[in-house]
Amino acid sequence: MNHVRVWPGRPYPLGATWDGRGVNFALYSESAEKVELCLFDTADSIKESVRIPLREHTDLVWHVYLPDARPGQLYGYRVYGPYDPKNGHRFNHHKILLDPYAKAIGRMPSWNDEMHAYIIGHKDEDLSFDERDNAAYAPLGAVVDLAFTWGDDRAPNVPAHKSIVYEVHVKGFTKRHPDVAEEMRGTYAGLGSEASVRYLQNLGVTAVELLPVHVHTDDRYLLDKGRVNYWGYNTMNFFAPDPRYAWADSPQEVVREFKTMVRNLHDAGIEVILDVVYNHTGEGNHLGPSFSFRGIDNAAYYRLAPDPRYYMDYTGCGNTPNLRNPRVLQLIMDSLRHWVTEMHVDGFRFDLASTLARELHEVDKLGAFFDIIHQDPVISQVKLIAEPWDLGEGGYQVGNFPIGWSEWNGLYRDCVRRFWKGDGGVASEFATRISGSSDLYEWSSRRPHASVNFVTCHDGFTLNDLVSYDHKHNEANGEDNRDGANDNMSWNCGAEGPTDDPHVNALREKKKRNFLATLILSQGVPMLLAGDEIAHTQKGNNNAYCQDNEISWLDWNLTSSREALLNFTKKVIGIFHEQPVFHRRRFFHGKALRGAEAKEIVWLEPSGNEMSDEAWNNPVARCLGVHYRGGEIDVDDHGETIHGDHVILLFNADHAMTIPFTLPDPPGETPWRLLFDTAADIAGNEEEAVASEVANPYQLQPCSMAAFAAAPMSVENASTS
Repeated sequence: MNHVRVWPGRPYPLGATWDGRGVNFALYSESAEKVELCLFDTADSIKESVRIPLREHTDLVWHVYLPDARPGQLYGYRVYGPYDPKNGHRFNHHKILLDPYAKAIGRMPSWNDEMHAYIIGHKDEDLSFDERDNAAYAPLGAVVDLAFTWGDDRAPNVPAHKSIVYEVHVKGFTKRHPDVAEEMRGTYAGLGSEASVRYLQNLGVTAVELLPVHVHTDDRYLLDKGRVNYWGYNTMNFFAPDPRYAWADSPQEVVREFKTMVRNLHDAGIEVILDVVYNHTGEGNHLGPSFSFRGIDNAAYYRLAPDPRYYMDYTGCGNTPNLRNPRVLQLIMDSLRHWVTEMHVDGFRFDLASTLARELHEVDKLGAFFDIIHQDPVISQVKLIAEPWDLGEGGYQVGNFPIGWSEWNGLYRDCVRRFWKGDGGVASEFATRISGSSDLYEWSSRRPHASVNFVTCHDGFTLNDLVSYDHKHNEANGEDNRDGANDNMSWNCGAEGPTDDPHVNALREKKKRNFLATLILSQGVPMLLAGDEIAHTQKGNNNAYCQDNEISWLDWNLTSSREALLNFTKKVIGIFHEQPVFHRRRFFHGKALRGAEAKEIVWLEPSGNEMSDEAWNNPVARCLGVHYRGGEIDVDDHGETIHGDHVILLFNADHAMTIPFTLPDPPGETPWRLLFDTAADIAGNEEEAVASEVANPYQLQPCSMAAFAAAPMSVENASTS
């Protein structure tokens, strides 16, 4: 563009907007004194080809319209103003800056000293001023045409109480998948491929929760060590999909590839939930780089400390966005709406969500962020999941998020791990956790689906490693094994890591099945970590955030034991979908979970009698059962009665004793039938055990779980009895 026509443009919408005739550029900066739009010819350009001063300045927004600009145009900004860190200002017009509203990335940054606004190594650190130009290294936005042929795409709208979430990394899921075309492995196209979608369908999950796909930065210290920020919790821009996960090589096609993935998953009835990181940005602390927000208006975008040279940091990542600024709040809301309306995603999991509630200092669950989401006609209608903690004072907020939100239930994870590890004294809490954690959510009129139950997630041991390691083994991260959690509530079953001992391996296989079956059949929303169903191992690494390699990538060459675990997982998920007793929408009508008046649920001792207070308080109790009553369970959306089987789940966390468990008389017309027994499955005679008549009392093997079902009495017989 040698001769550029320049029109005034509009202050809204923010970002670079193609309207079919030209492109409007709009950038918010409250304290800037001058702004220049910089156009680049190619991603290889070492400097801009055109600088255009933005002379229009309306409501703190700098704007211009270029009638000759087209999709594909690469651009950045130079923003002029005071460089005064002691007063919170870090303007440096020698630095090209990424548009916070860029919908696509035209070039990723290269980490050079020029990416900092100050002189690296200077005695005054960030109080110094770097006059070198970073145009050859800076990230660039790309203008895109958001039009896409969605066809008859519809959101699956799976009810929360019928959902099973699958937490997955876009790259790691298909990077080694033999049935995905090699050039598509590790990409959005790979996740949306026929092989991937078919696998997810056959597994039975209803939603994928994608680790961050917002374009992110790799910390320079990781790159210097030959590693990357694999998980992606280091956001550079809240609108653009990360191009490193794309098969396509142009910014326009990256966006279309993501949309195609969503459309393909929707066609299979699978929702797409994004793990989003609005609690900090990749610019880090006061010594971090200046690639976007910091250079556009540091004091506006970030929460500054009482000494404004520094940042408030509630996440341990160096900074916190300033949600007290209406424009920063608007940035996040516009981002969320963009992903719902333009990209058709079905929900969000908010990383360290307590940070978003910190309007002043204390966590305020009725903060402006939550109020705005609650009234927003778009965002309030999708799935909203909180990671309900951060690192700040009072940041652990499990159970305290507003109605309409679900939460990762860390108390569920800890209790279930302790129970199957064999710890005594947790039976009562275990019962509360697997029945929906009413103690956390019922007080505020929330429902069981407020609890997103999980045993493992991306952060920590995989399921296989949870039963194979007593200690973390993070040496590959290059931090002398200091990183990652030390207390994992894990047990190696008698040998640290891989072993040929058949008794140890049999116990591990049984425990994996116990964890999976408990998780899937608990009241609430189960969340599986991708790869747990095929015994993925990270070799004891419980903090594989920087491992973009075979430690993190799923291995699809299944041994017989791994394939058997996969088949077991499919079976239990099938039971979840088939049995309405696992889809409770309410906490048992508010009745006590114990006692003679509980009609929908009965907790059982091995004698077959209802659990007594003495049994609940027994510090060594490791065995209990639960009877979910069937019959007329609920009504559907059309007012029709939902009928379901009676179901009994038996749990024996004692690692030494076989416990004869007396089953109550079947309340219906048919005897109890065995759905599964994790011990029989390991012994290789599961089909025979399921087909045989259920003995009473049932011999519940050490460290095992069994499930039974019986049809309810028919309506006709019930009326004559």
